[in-house]
Amino acid sequence: MTGVRTVDVATPDVDLKVLVWGPEDGPMALCLHGFPDTADGWRKVAPALVDAGYRVVAPYLRGYAPSSTSVDGSYHVGALMADALAVREAVGATARDIVIGHDWGAIAATGLAAMPDSPFVKAVIMSVPPSSSFRGPGKVPPDVGRLIAQIPRQLLRSWYIAYNQLPWLPDRSASWLIPRLWRQWSPGYDATEDVALVTAAIGAPANWRAALAYYRQTVRNSKPPQRYAELHRHWLSAPRLPTLYLHGTDDGCASSDYTHWVQQGLPEGSRTALVEDAGHFLQLEQPDVVARHILDFVAT
Repeated sequence: MTGVRTVDVATPDVDLKVLVWGPEDGPMALCLHGFPDTADGWRKVAPALVDAGYRVVAPYLRGYAPSSTSVDGSYHVGALMADALAVREAVGATARDIVIGHDWGAIAATGLAAMPDSPFVKAVIMSVPPSSSFRGPGKVPPDVGRLIAQIPRQLLRSWYIAYNQLPWLPDRSASWLIPRLWRQWSPGYDATEDVALVTAAIGAPANWRAALAYYRQTVRNSKPPQRYAELHRHWLSAPRLPTLYLHGTDDGCASSDYTHWVQQGLPEGSRTALVEDAGHFLQLEQPDVVARHILDFVAT
């Protein structure tokens, strides 16, 4: 897509490189990517959102070049939320901004949607369900037997999370792990261009260690720096904003069956939708369908 420009956003902890499509003013669609992906992963959805009047603003997440690694060494969800808020203010916030997140970006967007004073009007969460979806009253999820039946297959799909906790070996695995996850998560999609973009962003040792730190700090429940602590406490909470949840039917990372629990845990005015013939990276595989879902949702 033509017309993309870059903006630099500096914070005390990281320097963020941000892609911007569309007009200088108008409401913002703040798009947060995941792993292993980059801000370029929004390039196919951006045109339809721009045609509808949105500025599409997509930062490279901390640790993903050309953004910098963290001075604090923090890759906690609260840090991602802080970065998103900093980008929104720097690029020009409006009263009609929406947040769209995929994968790790979905986790951060869930936290932003759960804030009591969230500056966004609506949220779109893709491919990773809010963790609150699986906690019903008294912490017991609805249809618990059906949920338990999902566990063995999900453990196989999530092998990479345990692998990333190992010492030494994962730190030398970028060259084969990135293309393997794209093949596993979005079967049938030609990811050649995307794998090259991701390798450029996190293929270097320092950037790859940063990408692994997302998993390591979360799984090990490490404490974020104080500057991120207040935001970080929201990421496991249920969204308060009207939220659209999208999941590809062919997702090899997480089953689309989880949408059943997601739809029961979202606030009034929310929706869920399955995207046919799409895997984990549905915004790249079915961009027109994804954009249509987003625009229909934010228009209501």
